[in-house]
Amino acid sequence: MDAQQKPLYGLMAEFNDVTSLVNAAKRTHAEGYRRIDAFTPFPVHELFDAIDAHDRRLPLAVLLGGITGCLAGFGLCYWVSVIAYPLNIGGRPLNSWPSFIPVTFEVTILLASFTAVLAMLGLNGLPMPYHPVFNVKRFAEHASLDGFFLAIEAEDSKFDRDKTRAFLQGLGAREVNDIEP
Repeated sequence: MDAQQKPLYGLMAEFNDVTSLVNAAKRTHAEGYRRIDAFTPFPVHELFDAIDAHDRRLPLAVLLGGITGCLAGFGLCYWVSVIAYPLNIGGRPLNSWPSFIPVTFEVTILLASFTAVLAMLGLNGLPMPYHPVFNVKRFAEHASLDGFFLAIEAEDSKFDRDKTRAFLQGLGAREVNDIEP
């Protein structure tokens, strides 16, 4: 098998500093690449805007979990007080909703937080015991210390091995490496 036929997860470029990585990410996104990811040893908030990494699925899932918890908590209190064990204490109505508020609130928070944790794990693809970017020796050695990396996946519709490599080198990358699966 020659080098052009080897399977490829994508290409990874290393940059000297945060500023050049953010600029490269902006140009990469503007060029039309969408299956991109950036790696730094510390959070860089500008990268989220640069690669347009705004996912709205987690807040929606947490909202739905909270609404489900609210309905479940209120439904539980209503069922217990009105249907299963109706006790008239002090002449109050069986459906005395003010007394349901603490339980409803707690079940809302409980289901919303469980939904947040489980959805976050699912959307992040965790647990992920292996990721192909660790096949790049330079990444494995420097990603958590002093490396600033930009990866473009081969599944991107605009990806072409030679053109993408030339594009990344044109962005001022220190080096560009193949990411083998």
